This record gives sequence, structure tokens and C-alpha cells, in this order.
Amino acid sequence: MRSQVFSRWVMISSMALLGVGPVPLWGAEPQKGTVQRAELGGGVTLDTVYIPPGKFLMGSTPEEKKWATGIEGGAQAGTDRETFEGEKPRPMSVKYGFWMGRSEVTMGQFRKFVEATGYVSDAEKPGGKTQCFNPKWTHYNLTGQISQPWEPMAGKSWKDPNFQFPLRDEFPVVCVSWADGRAFGEWLTKHEREAGRLPEGLEYRLPVEVEWEYACRGGSQECTAFWWGNELHDGEGRLNISAVDFLPGRQRKWPLGSAPWSDGFAFVSPADHYGERGRNGFGMADMCGNVWEVVLDHFDPKGGHEELLTTTEGYRPVCRGGNYFDVPGNARCAVRLGLAGPNYSDSRDGFRICLGPARTVPALKK
Repeated sequence: MRSQVFSRWVMISSMALLGVGPVPLWGAEPQKGTVQRAELGGGVTLDTVYIPPGKFLMGSTPEEKKWATGIEGGAQAGTDRETFEGEKPRPMSVKYGFWMGRSEVTMGQFRKFVEATGYVSDAEKPGGKTQCFNPKWTHYNLTGQISQPWEPMAGKSWKDPNFQFPLRDEFPVVCVSWADGRAFGEWLTKHEREAGRLPEGLEYRLPVEVEWEYACRGGSQECTAFWWGNELHDGEGRLNISAVDFLPGRQRKWPLGSAPWSDGFAFVSPADHYGERGRNGFGMADMCGNVWEVVLDHFDPKGGHEELLTTTEGYRPVCRGGNYFDVPGNARCAVRLGLAGPNYSDSRDGFRICLGPARTVPALKK
């Protein structure tokens, strides 16, 4: 039944030329790159891009892991972090087509959700905290009081992630949890279905981990560090990671491994800021860097799965892709971490929305 839903779905691109935007109709199967546009209200939209079924290699090679923890990659050697990618690349298959947000969900898009529902994020609830940058941080110490700049803060949230500069609607939303991302998807599903733009069998939700890495690799059949290949220098003008960018009001950059160019931003960059050069073969932007992206799966430290992995206790959502303050070795296609829990949030974490077949997560035990 789900395959029938996908095979009968098509977009009329000419409607976009008339200013109407992509319009879904029953008909032939959509083509790679076809855009489905959700109308969030007040002129705010959210575009998802069609990704056809296919196969790819999940994970990383020993050579890639070695580079990631070397001088150029800058990731900390001697930890378990790289083992989370699996011992070696594994063939994976995505047997259905789906749509993925071209970029992470933005401040402006998340605000429309909050305005429509009155939703209160986990960080804003009584006793809530979110991990933020401490502006008192000056440098990295091995022996001093402050060795790294991130700490949990009360009173901070997606509305104020403590960036020390004005927020913009086109920035990716941060300080949102796995639970917050799921709530956004549930609202968008209901909103679009009530408007007659979403058939049964499809839903807006967080991506499954296999969907995320498949989308990140952009259709490549090779297992490379980044979607454009293995060379970091080819990433200039494509992504936002730790680079030669100074913190607001400072003349000092993060001292550990970083890209040898300026990407223009010490913190987040606007979604899809790098345009066509920043998009992979599927048209996805910001898959590497900018903000970590939370996905639906529970974290398995032995590697990702082809099917959705869930649990009812101790749920640790997977996050993917690296962030604006991360070293290059932590912003690769294969990098994956497990968050502390479904309600954890961080000013380096956001999410990307997926439009695809419904996926069920069992009720979590408290």
C-alpha cells in the first residue's frame, strides 16, 4: 500500500513558475529532486526534496577513521567515538522513495509551529536546561578551570541560545530536543493533511538513520568521508564547521583542528547559505556541519541499522552530521553519536524533517 502511495504522487513544476509553488497531484512517480512545499502560514514555507529508492554503503573505512583523528581531521584520538560508525562499510538499501528537508528546520519555521500550537520546548519547561556556549570562555586549557566552553544553562532555549548576536529566522533552530523535533513533525503532518496536501500513508517526521546517511551521501556508491569525496580542501564554500573564524568580539579562534579557510561564521550559518555548491547529488544542503541533526533511531554503539531501531527504556536518540564548532573529522557522513536522552538539547543541535512512510516509536517508560 505504501508503495502505491509513492508511485501515484507527482508534482507540477510549472505551478512554481506561476508563483503557486509545487502542487501534489495523483499521477506518475516523482523524479529525483522534485520539491514538495509545506505552507506553514504567514508566507513561511518548508521545502522537502524527493529522494528515490537506492543502495549505499553505511559507515567508514579504517583509513577514514585514521584521517579523522589525525592532524587535519582534528578529532580526539583514543576514544570510542569512531567505533560507533561500525568496523567497516556495510551495504544498505532504502527500498522506498521519500522526501527530505533541503536544510535543517529554521528558527522561522519552528516559530510558526509554536505560534500555532502554544508548544513549550523541553528547555523552556520548569527545571529545563540546555547546553550553551559560555562567553566567559577564553581558551582551551588542560589544567585550568575552563577547558571547554559548553555548559548547561537554565533560562536559555531556541528563543535565546546564548549566541551573543541577533538571531535570524533563516538560522537553523537549535536548543531543541528529539521530543521537540517529533512534536514539530506531528503538527506539520496534521496541518498539511487538514489542508488536503498530504495523503494517508505519509507523515512528516524525523528521518530514520538509514534515510539520513543515504540522503547525506547524495547518491554516491562510494564510501567517502564527505559527500563530495575524501579531500577536506574540496569542502571550501560547501559547509560550516570549525574554521578560521573568530568568536564575536574576540581575536581568538577555537585552537584545535579546523578548516584552513574562513566559512564566514563563528557559529551557525543561515540554512542553505552556500547555495548550489553546498548541495549534494540529492540537492541536500548542510548535511555536514552547521548543526547536529537528531534522527528517530535509538543509538546502537556498534553502528547504524537498515531498519528503525527503538526501545522503551533508556532511549538515546542518534544525532548525525557535526556542527558549526566541530573539527572536520567530526563532520563526516558516517559520524554518529548518541544523545543523553529524548529531552536533551544543545545549542549545537537541531533537526531536519523527513516526509515519508509512517514510522512508529513505542511509548517510552518514565
